[in-house]
Amino acid sequence: MGPGASDTIVALSSGRPPAAIAVVRTSGPAAFVAAEALAGSLPKPRRAGLRRLIYPRDGSLIDEALVLRFDAPNSSTGENIVEYQCHGGRATVDALLKALLEQPGIRLAEPGEFTRRGLANGRIDLTEAEGLADLLMAETELQRRSAMARAGGALRSCLEGWRERLLALAAQAEVAIDYADEEEGAASVDLQTPIRALGAEMAALVDAPRVEPLRDGIRVVVAGPPNAGKSSLVNALAQSEKAIVTHIAGTTRDVIEIPIAIAGVPFVLVDTAGLRDSDDAVECIGIDRARNEAERADILLWLGDSGEAPDHLGLIDVAAKSDLGGSRSGLPVSSMTGEGMGRLTEALLERAGQLLPQGDELALDRRQHELLADSMEALRRASNLQDPVLLAEELRAARVAIDKISGCAGVEELLDALFGRFCLGK
Repeated sequence: MGPGASDTIVALSSGRPPAAIAVVRTSGPAAFVAAEALAGSLPKPRRAGLRRLIYPRDGSLIDEALVLRFDAPNSSTGENIVEYQCHGGRATVDALLKALLEQPGIRLAEPGEFTRRGLANGRIDLTEAEGLADLLMAETELQRRSAMARAGGALRSCLEGWRERLLALAAQAEVAIDYADEEEGAASVDLQTPIRALGAEMAALVDAPRVEPLRDGIRVVVAGPPNAGKSSLVNALAQSEKAIVTHIAGTTRDVIEIPIAIAGVPFVLVDTAGLRDSDDAVECIGIDRARNEAERADILLWLGDSGEAPDHLGLIDVAAKSDLGGSRSGLPVSSMTGEGMGRLTEALLERAGQLLPQGDELALDRRQHELLADSMEALRRASNLQDPVLLAEELRAARVAIDKISGCAGVEELLDALFGRFCLGK
């Protein structure tokens, strides 16, 4: 669980001071003893009590604060927890932390250590921890709802149900192995039908939109030849002057990324260098990057001739600079007059709807997706087997993949990176 897992940890769990109220919390075996040293008697579990916090070394008053206690194992970490809701000035918070850190067995928490202890003590599983990490970073309503579905245990519940069914199927496979020499007994065990049904349920989630476009923003790359109006269009969509606009060909020489939200949907606008033949070494680097960006785009806004458009599933052909006339095919848009901007944003939102999970629909990240696909593939192989020994082995492989998703096996190397995304007090 990490160094000093038996220590009592302390951290500021609310925002950085100054603030009206600050929340400092401790978790671990010494949490209650330390609280009694500062606050005297503690309130009943899950009841807030007003206490005078005294600095034990000299008896000076630190603050008057609300104190709450949560007894193990019924706490977010599974350990004894004490929370202090004090005034949010820097000096007050620093004094409280100093007093607590001087108590025996207490140290400052590492990033994400409170949540990591909750995972180690079975209060949450890895999918809930990953959802919580996304919830802390959520900036749009869709991101919040998606992260909340996973942080709230929806994926955990789904995985637990599948694991129980895999265990039941494995038990039936063991019966078939025991009666392998008795044709009538072995034939009476039908495993293929429930295995196919379980695989179909997994396939529905594997084929659903993934969480990365929602977490990171749908990548909208604006591409085309020089002076096609790419930077002007990016600025119009972003409603700010982020990209340099001139009449000189080759002005944009690098990739410019601008995160925006349209109707609560996260996008990342990507302005790129104009695609053309060039002898300028720096511009050539920008052109190569532009081509690479076009390939990895979720949505590609093409501002060049339709016949020269890249082959891309998310292509939207845009006839930019429509205020200047012309006969180009595509969606007519003018960054100067605003013509067509409403239709363009509608087209972006329509494409986004195909890439993002809907409402509170469950979505997997890359790690979860790959492991669930492995589990589904093991079930596919099992559904075509008659030998109960081989079938039982595929069921075991399917269950191991499920356990890796939830964090029950083989994920220790992931934990440091995951909890490093958390703040100290989480």
